[in-house]
Amino acid sequence: MAFTRGFTCTVPAIPTVQRDDDALRITQWDFVPGAVTGWHTHGWPYFVVMLTDATMHIHDGTNVSEARLVKGRTYQRPSGVVHDVMNGGTAPMAFVEIEIKRPDAIAFP
Repeated sequence: MAFTRGFTCTVPAIPTVQRDDDALRITQWDFVPGAVTGWHTHGWPYFVVMLTDATMHIHDGTNVSEARLVKGRTYQRPSGVVHDVMNGGTAPMAFVEIEIKRPDAIAFP
């Protein structure tokens, strides 16, 4: 797939890594209105937990889709997803992303 340019933005989303080990990477993402992640590829399957209500714009390289998400809801995606994500709303947006690197290595305290 030939990718077009992603979103134009002067404000990047802010990632805060909470855990990164052999089993998981857990990152909180915070976006002001109009902020973007930039192009990235997910190397592992991942789950997202919404911390706020949000209007998310997702650029897949060709098309832009809109997802209206609700605080507390979750979704999941497989590995290999390539995209750019923008806060398309008028309020700050935040979520926690949990990437599963090795399900067999997850240790529970």
